[in-house]
Amino acid sequence: MSSNQNFVATTNSITTRIDRTEMPSTNTVVVDGKLEFVPLITRDRIQRKVRKLAETINRDYKDLNPILVGVLNGSFIFLSDLIREVTIPCEMDFIKISSYEKAMRSSGVVKIKKDFDCQVKDRHILIVEDIVDSGLSIRYLKQKFLAEKPITLKFMTLFLKPDNVQVDFPIDYVGFEISNEFIIGYGLDHAQRWRNLKDVYVLRNASVLEGKEIDFK
Repeated sequence: MSSNQNFVATTNSITTRIDRTEMPSTNTVVVDGKLEFVPLITRDRIQRKVRKLAETINRDYKDLNPILVGVLNGSFIFLSDLIREVTIPCEMDFIKISSYEKAMRSSGVVKIKKDFDCQVKDRHILIVEDIVDSGLSIRYLKQKFLAEKPITLKFMTLFLKPDNVQVDFPIDYVGFEISNEFIIGYGLDHAQRWRNLKDVYVLRNASVLEGKEIDFK
């Protein structure tokens, strides 16, 4: 039985499936002297995708004045680029959650680190994530925001791991689908570092992490 048996696939035409074989073989990033990351998606390709996602917001939320809620820390670069491409009236807020402390693997318990400040009731809410992996975070966020009675609640993520995610509702807007591998850059981190990389990199020598814990949101 597949681990993502409950995942409801998105059908929007914006989503691009990224294959590991598309990676260039140069410009590696070595982390902690042993983790070798290689380029997966260039900054230019990311920006083209961000513009397309913004176009869907402009179309789907015309005259609705949505609130875009970024999930910290990872989404801050994506959301800052995204909102500057949005041409309709909108608002922005942030929420910070954590499903782990010092360990790298999710504890399965989501904790609020910073709550949102906006008035959710009777508003159109769009949750903006950097990456959806297991779906633990967005399952929690869905319950939390629906309790505030928004008119609509939708989810946007720049990256999705469809082979790993376990949710029983659609993710409305997806930029890139990637395989179940570890990526850094453009807001995504390893131990809170490397968010500042302009391109997105994927771990080449994954065998060095065998037996070690990795966080999956």
